[in-house]
Amino acid sequence: MSVPPRLFDRALLRTRLDRAASAYPTADFLKRRAAEDAVVRLEAIMREFPRAVDLGSRTGAFREALAQSDAQARVGLLIEADLSAKMLAGRTGPRLVADEERLPFAFGSLDLVVSTLALHWTNDVVGALIQVRRALKPDGLFIGSMLGGATLTELRRCLLDSEAELTGGAGPRVSPFADAYDAAGLLQRAGFALPVADVDRVTVRYAHPLKLLADLRAMGETSVLAERHPKPLTRAVLARAFELYVERFAEPDGRIPATFEILTLTGWSPDPSQQKPLKPGSAKMRLADALGVVETPLPREES
Repeated sequence: MSVPPRLFDRALLRTRLDRAASAYPTADFLKRRAAEDAVVRLEAIMREFPRAVDLGSRTGAFREALAQSDAQARVGLLIEADLSAKMLAGRTGPRLVADEERLPFAFGSLDLVVSTLALHWTNDVVGALIQVRRALKPDGLFIGSMLGGATLTELRRCLLDSEAELTGGAGPRVSPFADAYDAAGLLQRAGFALPVADVDRVTVRYAHPLKLLADLRAMGETSVLAERHPKPLTRAVLARAFELYVERFAEPDGRIPATFEILTLTGWSPDPSQQKPLKPGSAKMRLADALGVVETPLPREES
């Protein structure tokens, strides 16, 4: 069995999250958006979930969103789990320090797992999802979200171009994210049934790129690449990147946009009672007949 590449320094991630814990509520707008979206999805599912886990809970946005919803009545025990103990501090309710790459939950012990904006820091996303699926009971539900590949595209381009211009070479300064086109495939590879993936693109406007960096630090979302650039990011490179950012992306009022892409994944732990897709060729009616149109065959290409 091949070992997945080590993209991220998980120890450094824990340190960054610990450092960000006190300021996190000042920049948790993406976390709250993802948590509220997860709750909306739960509201449409008329099922009981006696035992649930919020994986990567940070400061509790999902619990707060759930408390404002009728879906709360259908969720029993909710355990908040996070890599950072400091993110969990100061709140009531069941809490657990846990690494998303090494889940401590027993096989088939959970009815619901929610994870908002945390799994994109795992070195093996599919491996983490497999652990989630194994922890779920048959027909258990997973709702998760992570940052996608279009996230911080403006900042990424400006940093690369600035460093190439001033030093003659450039390396990655922003962590890679999953591609939106592969989102549903992640669930399929992890063995989930009925996988669904959605994309939510959010544009946040800032007065200056420095404010964007401040928010990223407060979120604990600065780069934790295991193979970090051999040279530290200099003030000159950063200043030039800011200049390029403003030159290329500033809007008429002078503010600059930052793109965040949220990929939301929904899947079920397999169970024989679940609906199965029909076999190819098993349809009892032609699509053209159902739509009331005339079917026109495409012309064949001559070889």
